[in-house]
Amino acid sequence: MDGYKRRIADQILADKLDAIGAVLIEGPKGCGKTTTAEQQAGSVLYMDDPDNSAQYRQMAQTNISILLRGETPRLIDEWQIAPQLWDAIRFEVDHRNKDRQFILTGSAVPPDARKINHTGTGRYGWLTMRTMSLWESGESNGSVSLNDLFKHTGEVAGTNSIDIEQLAFLVCRGGWPRSTAKKTAKAALMQAVEYYEAIVRTDISRVDDVQRNEERAKRLLRSYSRHQGSQASIPTILADIAANETGDVSDETVNSYLNALRKIFVIEDMPAWNPNIRSKTAIRTADTRYFTDPSIACAALGLGPEDLVNDLNTFGLFFETLCVRDLRVYADALGGKVYHYRDKTGLECDAVIHLRNGSYGLIEVKLGGDKLIEEGASNLLTLNDKIDITKMKSPAFKMVLTGVGKYAYQRKDGIYVVPIGCLKD
Repeated sequence: MDGYKRRIADQILADKLDAIGAVLIEGPKGCGKTTTAEQQAGSVLYMDDPDNSAQYRQMAQTNISILLRGETPRLIDEWQIAPQLWDAIRFEVDHRNKDRQFILTGSAVPPDARKINHTGTGRYGWLTMRTMSLWESGESNGSVSLNDLFKHTGEVAGTNSIDIEQLAFLVCRGGWPRSTAKKTAKAALMQAVEYYEAIVRTDISRVDDVQRNEERAKRLLRSYSRHQGSQASIPTILADIAANETGDVSDETVNSYLNALRKIFVIEDMPAWNPNIRSKTAIRTADTRYFTDPSIACAALGLGPEDLVNDLNTFGLFFETLCVRDLRVYADALGGKVYHYRDKTGLECDAVIHLRNGSYGLIEVKLGGDKLIEEGASNLLTLNDKIDITKMKSPAFKMVLTGVGKYAYQRKDGIYVVPIGCLKD
């Protein structure tokens, strides 16, 4: 496709298709799932095509095998519209006994899991697709590679060209493919606002056909935005929104709204990391609250780039969400996962990238400035000293990931200081 920006997910998809019969691509609406899948598809069935959707639904009930015919890999876009497709494709993969047969894309978890009889183990591969990282959208120059840090290859050096005003814009714009292609800043920022409006007006109810209150959804998203990067409990969030509620709201109601947001990939909380520690320190196991893209939080609170520049505390929280998004994209390329560490003493590590081979890197996120960088480096060294390296590997690297700052470099204590505008997978 002309003008298509290559995504990190392209290679992940190619590798999974070479290994298995069907690959399911999940992720938020508008993140580029369909476009990415189209690049490698031999034929396409758009289940939400308004001219044919009703017919496709009927055929899924009566002649589902016809929908599966076509050049392979056959892309079934928005497959969850007809959940019966899951078992039909699993059956077809079994009988064809070949890889690279189907690609499924979906921006929501199927509302009726009862229509799926088989987990798909051995027939399906999964790919979680996210909004674009700064490397993919062209804002990061990619002079520092996470893969190289894990392999200890090459000198860390790079020059960052993103200043604080541009960084604030990138946080508010987000990584939506359509927003990165807009000619004006105003048009780019509008994409996130319209996405937020779609969430609260329709998507949060449509996902499972449960009618939810638009104003309550807005209050919940505002509360979630204020608790970015924290382990805020459901009662904490409930107390935050209760002041503006006309009636009683239960924990179950809040959970229902949050589960709906997870199903449409608006929020993606970060699990806790549980390493072997020398001391008896209790490790906090609660997930950390994050949106899949920082622009959603900005839209929920009605904040623009100038607001962030004038409120550096809020800016720092939302910058952390941007970094978590990018780290998740880069970790996916390396076959890794991103975790958060916090213990009862209050010691935290914002992100731990853990690979399947047991290698891991410790990362602190700081907006910038010598004082914050020193604070992040101190946390990393303290955590490093707590890890029992007789029972697990030493960290492959320790890094302070910054927003502003001109250079990427290695400190005398071995810690890397890397601007997000220099990082790639």
